[in-house]
Amino acid sequence: MPKFPLLFAAGLVFLPADAHADKKTVCTITVNSPEEKETFRSRLPKGEYEFVELVEKGRPDWLRSSCRKGVQCDVLVVSGHFNAGDTFYSDKVDSDEHLNVDELERASCSNSCPGLFSKLKEVYLFGCESLNPDASKYASAYGESGRDRMRRIFSNVPVIYGFSSSAPVGPTAAMLLNRYFDAGGGDIGTGRKSSRMLAAFARNSMVTTSGVRDTDPEAQQRRQICGFFDERKVAAEKLRFIHALMRRNILDAGTSFDRIEKLLAAIDQAERQSPAFSAALAEFSADDATRERFLALARLREPSLRSRMIALAATLGWLSPVDERGERLALVNDLLAAPAMGQAEVELVCGLDRGGAKAGDFLERAKLPAARATSVAHLAALACLGSEDAHGKMLRAIASPDEQDVRIAQVYLRHRPIGDPQELRVVAREVSRMPPSGAQVRAFDTLGRLHIADREILEELARSYAEARSAIVQLAIAEVFIRSDQKAMRRSDLAAVLRQYRIKQRGGSDLIDVLLARLQ
Repeated sequence: MPKFPLLFAAGLVFLPADAHADKKTVCTITVNSPEEKETFRSRLPKGEYEFVELVEKGRPDWLRSSCRKGVQCDVLVVSGHFNAGDTFYSDKVDSDEHLNVDELERASCSNSCPGLFSKLKEVYLFGCESLNPDASKYASAYGESGRDRMRRIFSNVPVIYGFSSSAPVGPTAAMLLNRYFDAGGGDIGTGRKSSRMLAAFARNSMVTTSGVRDTDPEAQQRRQICGFFDERKVAAEKLRFIHALMRRNILDAGTSFDRIEKLLAAIDQAERQSPAFSAALAEFSADDATRERFLALARLREPSLRSRMIALAATLGWLSPVDERGERLALVNDLLAAPAMGQAEVELVCGLDRGGAKAGDFLERAKLPAARATSVAHLAALACLGSEDAHGKMLRAIASPDEQDVRIAQVYLRHRPIGDPQELRVVAREVSRMPPSGAQVRAFDTLGRLHIADREILEELARSYAEARSAIVQLAIAEVFIRSDQKAMRRSDLAAVLRQYRIKQRGGSDLIDVLLARLQ
């Protein structure tokens, strides 16, 4: 008989704790508009929901901080611009808060944060394209659609709300949420899809999905990707993880290349010098079969990725300095043989110095087909490799009537600025004599990036300003002056020219006003 009162008393002791356990935790990540969060907070019953804002102002590691505090979310509300990219961000210029999706994935995957999302029943992603299924138009840096990535990050979550297209702005989203609650909604945190919620946002492309379950075919891919975020691994284990991935399926390594790069880049110098890391790297370097498959895959990739894969192969010890130069030379010759080159390809060739070899080392063995000899982009590539003849042609291209040619010349000069004062004077004179056009405006922009300190050139530009018949051209010349060495200017004379010959425009102040203020 005495046992029953004791048990009853024990039950009474634990009642408050059980009642508290029934309260649902709504976690919010507010990097842009607070309206969505505040609407949930004002409309949900106070005693049944507890709100926790995960973002801590001024603290970049706020998500890790939430993990360390042991926060466990039943509902997650994320508010921020997204556009199916890699970051939820704010449109407020004075706000530094943002959410990198890699950090979400780290929290989802890593054993260092086991509880934050383990109880999630619902996720609300108030960001454009957050659940867009079309990876061909809206894709992350890893080539995935917004929907596929969110399904993987929020695995086993029954309901994920988001938008397949544009999401409503904060005040509009708040109005629609209020409409949902007014219509009898309120079953937040149950893990059941709400037809009322979807009806409230019916005209705003709201959709739902569910997280990848452990029994789904995508679960294997999730386990593989989570390997990149396992913070329990030391550097040698991370390297062996990458090696195993490449050895198992080189195509998987290709699709995971960005993650492989990031993982290796995060290994510091002290870890790289450890005996365990050296041993793992030696095993990697000796794997000739995987090396050949990796290099064969690299040669099929687009030029920028191919260049990065060559660099990784060198880092892994698969390419000696001589072999690396050979692979880069083959890449250069493939680019020169292509029927078309653009700014990205010129950037790639001009940036070879950053790849561990001098660009000039390639000039002697570079092969430009005769059919490409008149292409400005192909000539820019040769000029970056050290061709004097191509360099001369690029100087003339700066004053080309074709704006695309001027853009290519701009890329070239960003890597190989004009060092000869006489060359610079000739180029400035030719640009000043161009007929007014978009190409001339672009050419003046190119001159501005050279930070001119030659008084003779600045006087030539002042004459061009006075003779200009276009306000747009005058603004372009003003920008050159703003970027130039003002010690080389006769300030009062230039200010007088600016005022006397200025072509008036409607509207407020512009670059000419900025320049005049600096000259005073």
